[in-house]
Amino acid sequence: MKMNKILLPAILVLAVLVSCNDDDTEDFVPVPDRDRAEVDAEDQLELQTYLETHFYNYEEFENPSEDFDYVVRFDTIAGENIDKIALIDRPELYTKTVEEADIDYNLYVLKVREGVGRAPTAADSTYVTYRGELLTNDLFDSSVQPIWFDLPGGLTASGLIPGFTAGITEFKDASGFVENTDGTITFNDDYGIGAVFFPSGIGYFSGSVGIIPTYSPLIFSFKLFVSNQADHDNDGIPSFLEDATGENSEFESGEDTDSDGGPNYLDADDDNDGVLTRDEIISEDLNNDGVITIDEIIFTDSNNDGIADYLQADVDGSPEEEEE
Repeated sequence: MKMNKILLPAILVLAVLVSCNDDDTEDFVPVPDRDRAEVDAEDQLELQTYLETHFYNYEEFENPSEDFDYVVRFDTIAGENIDKIALIDRPELYTKTVEEADIDYNLYVLKVREGVGRAPTAADSTYVTYRGELLTNDLFDSSVQPIWFDLPGGLTASGLIPGFTAGITEFKDASGFVENTDGTITFNDDYGIGAVFFPSGIGYFSGSVGIIPTYSPLIFSFKLFVSNQADHDNDGIPSFLEDATGENSEFESGEDTDSDGGPNYLDADDDNDGVLTRDEIISEDLNNDGVITIDEIIFTDSNNDGIADYLQADVDGSPEEEEE
């Protein structure tokens, strides 16, 4: 894959994939959301039917031509395609469960190629090309040029919908790339390729975006070129470690230890004691692999009470200590 040299923008946004809120208007009359469990039962039936009656271009992946673009495409099992193997019967397809709004949602992951590099967490940034489709195979969004996605979002951008994040975190990026003389780069041909099929409960649910109707199951296919470990607040702790769930594919971005209105992953002073978090820990990439793991962070605990200093306002440089 050849493209322009990667630049990580300050704001990582895509209108269709982010969670959207419509502006309030005086004439707006809110319609109560439908019961989530009831909608999911309907969505799961639609997804099952789709997977039983459609296939992907697996034969092109098995015997790629020189000009094959490695894009996952879907079609109906009918006519000249009547002998194709349905998605539901492909060994590359498996299910995954994601919790959202107290409901366990089942989604389907089609792992055409896993990739060999690093798998992103739900708190990271990813460099991808993608296609977004309805179960009618109508395309509602796509990018043939790679784009950066900030999966959880930040101060100026909303995060991506949970279904997409749950899918992309099942894959790994490329092992590297070659910089060409014309300034473009070519990724090693080992990046992740696949798709995810998910119910509306981890999509837009009752929201309608573009041509996407309310309560619509969605399909996203993608290629994952780069996975970038994110530290949104630059406090020395990777964002995915500032979440109590500990799940790479799910991220409780609202966790706010000091209750100051800023979630930990966007808060450079997690205990609001006036001492930056990065000054109350020791964080170092010991093996120079560009990734900080929990064993490469020393969480100082000055009073040995089992709570790290960066989470205690009355320890290590806080105003309370100075008054004493």
